Amino acid sequence: MRHLIIGSGPAGVVAAETLRKADPAAEITLLCGEGEPPYARMAIPYLLKGEIAEGGTHIRKDADHYDRLRIQLVQARARGVDVARRTVDLGDGRDLPFDRLLIATGSRPSLEKIPGMDLPGVHSCWTLEDARTILAKARPGTRIVQMGAGFVGCIIMEGLLSRGVDLTILVRSGYMVRRMMNPTASGMIRTWCEAKGVKILTHTQPQGITLKEGVLQVALGEGRVLPADIYLSVVGVDPNLGFLEGSGIEVDRGILVDPTMQTNVAGIYAAGDVAEATDCLTGRRQLNAIQPNAVEQGRIAALNMAGKTAEFRGSFVFNVLTTLGLVSSSFGEWQGVPDGESTEVLDEAHYRYLNLQFDGDRLVGANCVGFADHVGAFRGLIEGRVRLGKWKQRLLQDPTQIMQAYLAAAHSVA
Repeated sequence: MRHLIIGSGPAGVVAAETLRKADPAAEITLLCGEGEPPYARMAIPYLLKGEIAEGGTHIRKDADHYDRLRIQLVQARARGVDVARRTVDLGDGRDLPFDRLLIATGSRPSLEKIPGMDLPGVHSCWTLEDARTILAKARPGTRIVQMGAGFVGCIIMEGLLSRGVDLTILVRSGYMVRRMMNPTASGMIRTWCEAKGVKILTHTQPQGITLKEGVLQVALGEGRVLPADIYLSVVGVDPNLGFLEGSGIEVDRGILVDPTMQTNVAGIYAAGDVAEATDCLTGRRQLNAIQPNAVEQGRIAALNMAGKTAEFRGSFVFNVLTTLGLVSSSFGEWQGVPDGESTEVLDEAHYRYLNLQFDGDRLVGANCVGFADHVGAFRGLIEGRVRLGKWKQRLLQDPTQIMQAYLAAAHSVA
């Protein structure tokens, strides 16, 4: 059996390892699109901070790991998939044949559609090559203008500031991390960052970028211009799907998959950022670009590719973010549900905030700032759809009792 995996991030690597265990005699090929050893993007902020060397970003640290498992690494990008011939086009005259295919190509950075995005000094911060460029250029006093304050934009701030740069963040919307935080939590993160020396401009979007005497000029409109030595575009990511055009593999926002992670084409699977699977709470299809989700989908896909029976129970939306030392998190339907109840506790002076969302006597979502110890409790109650009974009223009165509620619920289930 020839197994081909496109993409060497966590989903692809775990899938390859799972396949080797489940199918010892199989031929396994892992397509690496960046010319790098398989690495984790979420390790890049630690590289920027100097806490790890490049090797620390590698998903597996032993140099002979893939050779020992007889997993062939091919340094090339997929340019197309021929589902009839069961081949992947590498665009250089080569085709790779497969019996089973896993598409785990992850995401690519979105870029603003403004003049000047092709100028030298304009970068994203998504790949190891991006990190090398930033590390080579960022020095004390280097002026960096960063567009975007989402998850990635916030986690790279510490690495940038550790290099002594002059950092200005542009936020198109009114608040930071808007896809995981409500306005109150967002405001606390903004205040925290400003107290650490970051300049933040909300409701601001560049109109274009020019280069004058070696310095980038970021035009903000109404005659305002910010000079910059580096411009970072960190406005979000999109799934890597372009090479599937015309393949017949069904795509909406992502690749549509069933509970086995199989696409509409038999023997072709998808996992990770590109897979549009069901949410375990709502049952709706959605993209959920977080690493734990990608790893589990890769494992499930691989088992099915090897002829085992396994189903993905649905993705669970949660994010844990550390911004310049401040921990924040969101879980499930943190925006709330129609006719649901909510409660919150706020301590602005100590950067502590907790907001809980209920649907009947179930906890369905939460926003947290400064509460770093109860991730397991939130996930257990929300993902497990636990009925709180009398504990709902207690949490409405005091949201900080979340661990006690979780332990009580776990005891009652046991």
